[in-house]
Amino acid sequence: MTPLDPIGRDAIAGIDAAAMLAQVERWAAINSGTRNLPGLATMAGLLADACATLPGTVRLVDPAPVDSVRVDGRIEPIDHGRHLVVSVRPEAAQRLLFVGHMDTVYGVDHPFQTLVWRDDGALVGPGVTDMKGGLAVMLAALHAVEASGAASAIGYDVLINSDEETGSLSSAALIADLARGKTAAFGYEPALADGTLAGARGGTGNFSVVVRGRSAHAGRNPRDGRNAVVAAGDLALRLARSDRAGFAVNPARIDGGGPNNVVPDLAVLRVNFRPRDRDAIAAADEVLRATAAAIAADHEVTTTVHGGFTRPPKPVDPAAERLFALVGRAGAALGLAIARCDTGGVCDGNNIAAAGVPVIDTMGVRGGAIHSADEFLLVDSLAERAALSTLAILRLAKGDLT
Repeated sequence: MTPLDPIGRDAIAGIDAAAMLAQVERWAAINSGTRNLPGLATMAGLLADACATLPGTVRLVDPAPVDSVRVDGRIEPIDHGRHLVVSVRPEAAQRLLFVGHMDTVYGVDHPFQTLVWRDDGALVGPGVTDMKGGLAVMLAALHAVEASGAASAIGYDVLINSDEETGSLSSAALIADLARGKTAAFGYEPALADGTLAGARGGTGNFSVVVRGRSAHAGRNPRDGRNAVVAAGDLALRLARSDRAGFAVNPARIDGGGPNNVVPDLAVLRVNFRPRDRDAIAAADEVLRATAAAIAADHEVTTTVHGGFTRPPKPVDPAAERLFALVGRAGAALGLAIARCDTGGVCDGNNIAAAGVPVIDTMGVRGGAIHSADEFLLVDSLAERAALSTLAILRLAKGDLT
């Protein structure tokens, strides 16, 4: 165990675990599913208040326009909540980026809305780990660093967006803008229950393929019709068979159809791709478009592809290796062994890495069962992970990354 220097020791001594837990309980009691705009507005207000004691400017940024393909094939705008941005010492030569999200996967009609304590002391509740616990960690660490007196060497931006759980489509440009010129970044997605961090990540692309056929009477003249549902099903099967080493394909849903006595003339296939690297993005895109064109020809329908690859793959490059080593040294000073593993999941860390900034995106709490009605937070990780971030940020302030 590496001994703590006096600044680091005093900084983490000021972390208030009880206050952090109270924040998590208060925030998790507010439904802030990505589509719940009133709930997101409430969360944004509470988070703005929590950030107001940082020595910077706090602002709410309007979401960028985002279109969505509806079940009837029409393209319409989809609303998002505003994003919270805090800027501290923008004139500093060394600047960092800290990111989190206020939205959860639990909508207003989801049955998982309350907090429950497990017998083992874990807190079960919507968003307690992903990532209202992470937000508490991030803010506690930043306040501890500011109180240490060593923060003047760095400036930083904080972004808490409202749409991470659905791909950050309305905040992607904001992430890229804030990442520009940063020395390093931390994101506050949860670590695994044992504290393992995410290393390399694959990418993701989401698409909607609108298939338009021709309606006809199912009994009198079915051969005059062109069944869009059958064509969409064939497209889903062919794409599933195209799954290969460089990327995975998940045909997830088909919308369309109508009365049993009508040949359906419209269907929409939703499909997700998970490319392992940038070369796989090009290969997957080619497969999708070639297969859609083949379906159009074979079934005498039209196919229109909407969507794109919104999260590039995130490799661990030499700069990221240095950042992981720095966090490992901070962990050693706390008696923590910091491990990492690659994952197929994606997050805003993918976007930050694509901007050329080294990032560790799982600096949040330890917990598990995220995106389920069993999501749990290991409460002792609140102060532990806040201390880890605090020491890592102080090391960045001293120039330890280089």
